[in-house]
Amino acid sequence: MISEKNITCVVCPIGCKILVKIDETQLETVEGNKCKKGIEYVKNEVFDPRRMLTTSVLVNGGEWPLVSVKSSKPVPKEKLFSILKEIKKTVVNAPVKSAQIIIKNTANTEINIVATKTVKKS
Repeated sequence: MISEKNITCVVCPIGCKILVKIDETQLETVEGNKCKKGIEYVKNEVFDPRRMLTTSVLVNGGEWPLVSVKSSKPVPKEKLFSILKEIKKTVVNAPVKSAQIIIKNTANTEINIVATKTVKKS
């Protein structure tokens, strides 16, 4: 069964409105992209959507109560909420250094959660 999906490409500032026809495991047609990057973006968005995750983690004894963190690689979209639950339970002790791994292999994805700034001890 062929389904249709409208996707806005975000690879470049043009923001092409792309119409995709999908047959369960493959793209049947792609219309509306102005470059080849749009086709690759749509393929990933349809079959393996991923997002960079940015949020904060609680810090004990720091000059700031939170440290900003991000995923080391884009996260599979279906894992976002399980990773956020894991992050919500996490508390780190100051000091925290920028690029420090806060959580290794989060939700068994081989993706780390890393600090994006330094928080000194208070």
